[in-house]
Amino acid sequence: MKTEPTALGQAVADESDPRVEARADTRLMRSLLIGIFILMIIYALYFARAFFMPVILAFLLTLTLTPIVRFLRKHGVSEMVSATLLVLLSVAIFASAGYLLSGPVIDLINNTSSIGQQLTERLAQLRPPFEKIMQIAHELEGLTNTGQESDVQRVVVSQSGILSQAAGNILSAGTSLTIIFVLTLFLLASGTMFYEKIIQSFASLSEKKRALRVVYDVEREISHYLLTVAVINAGLGTVIGLGLWALGMPNPLVWGAAAALLNFLPYVGALITIVLVTVIALISFDSVTYALLAPAFLLLCDIVEGQFVTPMVVGRRLEINAVAIFIAIAFWSWLWGFVGALMAVPLLVVIKVFCDHFDGLSHVGNFLAAQQTAVVEDEDEEISGTEKTAG
Repeated sequence: MKTEPTALGQAVADESDPRVEARADTRLMRSLLIGIFILMIIYALYFARAFFMPVILAFLLTLTLTPIVRFLRKHGVSEMVSATLLVLLSVAIFASAGYLLSGPVIDLINNTSSIGQQLTERLAQLRPPFEKIMQIAHELEGLTNTGQESDVQRVVVSQSGILSQAAGNILSAGTSLTIIFVLTLFLLASGTMFYEKIIQSFASLSEKKRALRVVYDVEREISHYLLTVAVINAGLGTVIGLGLWALGMPNPLVWGAAAALLNFLPYVGALITIVLVTVIALISFDSVTYALLAPAFLLLCDIVEGQFVTPMVVGRRLEINAVAIFIAIAFWSWLWGFVGALMAVPLLVVIKVFCDHFDGLSHVGNFLAAQQTAVVEDEDEEISGTEKTAG
């Protein structure tokens, strides 16, 4: 009696082996195709960055301004009018900031060598053991002065190439900005056209409702996050600029704008701003103790913003773990440079929110979420399960 089931089970196992192997081959082929597809996307983003960068920036700017357009629409202002006003206001703000900051920024760039020399001398006064290294550096600099004439000739010869390259960069930047603002205008003015197109691509009514719910949820959460973070960063830059102005720091407007812009890079941006302000403060003030007040003030503002203001306003649910943030910043800075680094965290939030709305991608959203957020969600699930059991 025991032999027949064993033989039957063995036969079933023998018949199921080809199916198991076929499923394994299918999964392997699917994984390979997904990997090839991802590599092709990275290849396209890298070599076609002149096209993709302004387009993605336009979409991010559209998501940032969408809550304002929606608010104005509820008060009787059409999408076309509100979109035009917002885009014109954005252009005015960008142009004004560029005009006001161009002079001080160019001066800082031109004085980089003198700033480095002053900082080196100041650090040498604070640390006598480094005086020997300073002496060697000055001797090496004296030895290199003999080739100064040839260096001047080389600069003169290549001056036209540098000017043409700068003109090309300005033209490319102007073209990208034009694409960003014009595309943002059309996206904001289109209203619900994209939602209608998405609904039309599904057959059943249930699928249309689910797709519309997901699209609205993703758009609402991302737009709220981007607009809130932009306002918080603008407030942070204003506070830092006023505080540095009260401390007597040179070019406080530049450092306030830099703090607001670099704060889109969590951890890294604040560190860069503090280091730059520390360098300028050390060469600007006679007292080292007073010079350290500026970076200390920046550190206090960053702590208050990062630990209290942003979590309280934005919420813990959209927090991203630090490992994912550093990987994203490194990847996008390699792909698109400084602009890509600024876009890294907003794009990461977009990916996380999108993945949270699909069961098949929930593990990706869980990986991107901060540990504290994941723990809170687990606790909420346990509490809800306990309530259901009790009910």
